Amino acid sequence: MPRLQIMDTTIRDGQQSLWATRMQIGDMLPILPKMDRVGYWAIEAWGGATFDTCMRFLDENPWERLRSIKAQTPNTPLSMLSRGQNLVGYKHYSRDICNHFIKAAKRNGVHVFRVFDALNDIRNVVDNAEAIKECGGHFEGAISYTMSPVHTLDSFLDYGQKLKDLGADSICIKDMAGMLTPYRTERMVKAFNAEIGLPLHIHCHYVGGMAPANILKAAEAGAAIADTASAPLAFGNSHPAVEMIVAALQESRYDTGLDLDLLFEIAEYWEGVRKRGHYKRGVSSLTHMQVYSHQVPGGMMSNLVSQLEIQNAADRLPEVMKEIPKVRAEVGYPPLVTPMSQIVGTQAVFNVLTGKRWSVVSKEMKDYICGYYGKAPGRMDKDIVAKVVGNSEMLPPDVAPGSLVTTTYSQVEDEIGDLAKSEEDVLMYALFPNEARTFLSKHRTSEKVDFLMEQESSHTKEDDYVDINQIRELVRVAEESGVGEIVVEEEGTRIAVRMPGTMSAEAAAVAAAAAPVAAVAQAPAAAAPAAAADETDRPSDWYAVTAPMVGTFYSSPAPGEPAFVQVGDEVAANQTLCIVEAMKLMNEITAEEMGTVREICLEDASPVEFGTVLFYIEPHGAPAPAPETA
Repeated sequence: MPRLQIMDTTIRDGQQSLWATRMQIGDMLPILPKMDRVGYWAIEAWGGATFDTCMRFLDENPWERLRSIKAQTPNTPLSMLSRGQNLVGYKHYSRDICNHFIKAAKRNGVHVFRVFDALNDIRNVVDNAEAIKECGGHFEGAISYTMSPVHTLDSFLDYGQKLKDLGADSICIKDMAGMLTPYRTERMVKAFNAEIGLPLHIHCHYVGGMAPANILKAAEAGAAIADTASAPLAFGNSHPAVEMIVAALQESRYDTGLDLDLLFEIAEYWEGVRKRGHYKRGVSSLTHMQVYSHQVPGGMMSNLVSQLEIQNAADRLPEVMKEIPKVRAEVGYPPLVTPMSQIVGTQAVFNVLTGKRWSVVSKEMKDYICGYYGKAPGRMDKDIVAKVVGNSEMLPPDVAPGSLVTTTYSQVEDEIGDLAKSEEDVLMYALFPNEARTFLSKHRTSEKVDFLMEQESSHTKEDDYVDINQIRELVRVAEESGVGEIVVEEEGTRIAVRMPGTMSAEAAAVAAAAAPVAAVAQAPAAAAPAAAADETDRPSDWYAVTAPMVGTFYSSPAPGEPAFVQVGDEVAANQTLCIVEAMKLMNEITAEEMGTVREICLEDASPVEFGTVLFYIEPHGAPAPAPETA
C-alpha cells in the first residue's frame, strides 16, 4: 500500500475558508521556499475566489501572484481550482475563452487543474478537460459531494466514469460542506477504486470535525491523496491540520513521510501572519455541527458571515441557516458549492432580510432555474419556478448551456483595446469586466505617472517635495477631461503633467497648496449638475425603490448596453429597473407596481447602502393624496 500523499491548501482554500480570501501575496512569499521543501504532492495556490478578490479587495494582479508563487516553489507542482465552464468566475464562459484561460494558467505556473461543476453536469467540464489535456496539464476531475434524495453512490460513480472518459488523471471527492462521515468515506473510496480505478483524492472540510477520521478511513481504503492546511489556517471551515494527519499516520503503512519539525516551523510563520492580521482561528461551533442539516460549505460560511456583517445583519445568521435548506429543496437540491452556494445562500439572505420570500431574486438564480447553469439534480418547486421565471424561456434539456456563450477571445480583446497589454489582461477583462477595467485603468495610470515623472524631472530640484498621489489625481483628471497638459505651482515648485500622445493645451497655474487643481480643457467645462429635488417638492404618491442590501448600483445589464429604464419610462410590476451587485451576484431590483419612472437617484456604478433610494416611481391609477393638515 503506497503512502498517503498530501496536497497543501493553506494559501488557497485555507485562507478562502477562514479569512474570506484576504491574504496578500506579501504574506505568502517569505514562507514559500520552506513549503517547497516539504514534499507535497502539490500546493493549491490559485483559482477559486483568489482571482477576483485580488482585484476587488487587494489591488493585486492575480496573474502576477501566480508567477510570484511559482518562482518560489520550483520543486512542487501548483494546483488551481476551476469551476468548469465558469472557470474562476460566476457564470459560463465560451469554449474559446476557456481554452485561452487554461493554457495561460499552465504557462504561468499551474500544473494540476482540479475541475468541478456545481451541478455535476459533465457538459460543463468538457471544454476545460480538452484544454488541459492539450497543454499537458494534470486533469483532476472533481465530484461535488452532497446529500439529498437524488444524490446516491451510484450517481457519483456514474459521474466519475464520465470524468474518466474525458481523460481525467485523478478523481477528487470534493466534500466542500464537511458532509462525509468515516464509513461513508470508506465505502466511496472502495467503490471508486473498484469501478473507476483512477488515483482518488479526498478533499474534506473540517467543519463539524469528522474530516481527520474521514482521511484515516480513506487512506485505509486506498485513497492516494488528501488535502490539509497548516494548523493556523486549519479546522473550522477549513481543512484538517497537516501536522495532525502526518502525526496520526506515522508508524503506519500509510505514513506520509513528511518532516513534522519542518511543518511546525512553517506553522509558526503562519501563526505570526494570523496574529498580525487579527484573523480568527478555525473553530467548530454549534452552527458548524449543524452542517448535517444546513449543508453550508466552509468557504460559503465565512463569506456569508462577512456579507451579513456588511449588511449590518450578523445577528440574523441563525434565520439564514434555517432558510438555506428550504431554498435548496425548492430549486432541486443543487450541491452547495460555488456558484450554487452563492446563488442559494444569497436567496436565503434576501428572503430573510426582506421578510418576503422570493421577492428579490438575483439574475443568477433566475438563470439557474431556467437551466442556463446546467441540469438541476432534482425537480424544482413549480410555484417558485412560475414566480421567478415568468415569461422567460427555459433552456431545452438537450442544449448544453456553454454552447450558448459564443464570445470569442478576439472580440473581448477588441473591446478592452489598448488598456490590455497582454493576453492575461484580456482574460481578466473577459471574466470580470468591471473589476478588470477599474484595476487596469488604475495601474495604467500609475505607469503613466512613472513615465511622466521621469520625463518632467528637469522641472524640479532634487530637494523639491512632490506628492505622487496628487500627480496621479492630475493624470486621472487629464484623462477624463481630455486635456493635454496640466500645470500646478505649489510654493515655487512647478509640476507639469503632459499626457503622452496628446497635444499640449494651454495650462493654468494654481498658486495655493490647498487650492483645488484646475485644468484648462479644449472644451467648455460641463455645467454643475442640478441639485436633487427637495423632499417637499416630490409628490407624496411617488414611491421609493430602495437598495435591499449593501452593494453597487448598475443601471444597465453590462457596460456599453442601454439602461434598463430612463426617466419617463412606463414600467410594469416586477419589471427590472437596475442591478445591485452584492455578494458576488448581480441582483435584479424590480418595480413593485405599474408606474412611471420619475427620478433615477444615482449615477451608474455608485456604491449603495441598505435602504439607499435608487428610483422614485409614480404609480398608475393611484388615488390622489389627501391634503396634509398642520
